[in-house]
Amino acid sequence: MGRSRSPLALVLLVLLAEEPAHPYRMHELIRARGKDRVANVASRNSVYQAVERLERLGLIAVRGVDRDAGRPERTVYELTPDGTATMLDWLRGMLSEPAVEYPEFPAALASLLILPPAEVADLLDRRADAVESALDAAKAEVDGLGLARPFLLEEEYAQTVGRAEVAWLRGVVADLRSGVLTWPADWT
Repeated sequence: MGRSRSPLALVLLVLLAEEPAHPYRMHELIRARGKDRVANVASRNSVYQAVERLERLGLIAVRGVDRDAGRPERTVYELTPDGTATMLDWLRGMLSEPAVEYPEFPAALASLLILPPAEVADLLDRRADAVESALDAAKAEVDGLGLARPFLLEEEYAQTVGRAEVAWLRGVVADLRSGVLTWPADWT
């Protein structure tokens, strides 16, 4: 991670800006608040590894150790002044500067000419259905939380981008199936 920003590191720093916590609690909060949609915490170990890196960088520090009866010891971390400055710098940068990212879908689009147009239409149609289904499920889950809009802006953004993707996919599929969009047979 070095000093380079990452979604998970930012989420952890923001949690620690609220209050000191141990990694297990941070993982619980990320999942409970739906922040696992913006930071990969599929493995609890990723939180522990990120916490270790943040500590090595001096962005967080050990505040103490919780020793509850019948539970393992839990190291509680807090934000350092350098961590606060870095968190604010990363947040401002992430909000204002588009990042160069390399998601797999554009790479697949750049390579699709090796497949026949009819197969591409079917695959993109399946993707549109999957994206739409995921968006509907996420919206239903978030709507049930009853949170104010400022707490849901990342989901609002994801819904807007996702709905635009579905519309684009449906348009490309229609063009492929109607023959408006095609490529030479010798490309496949």
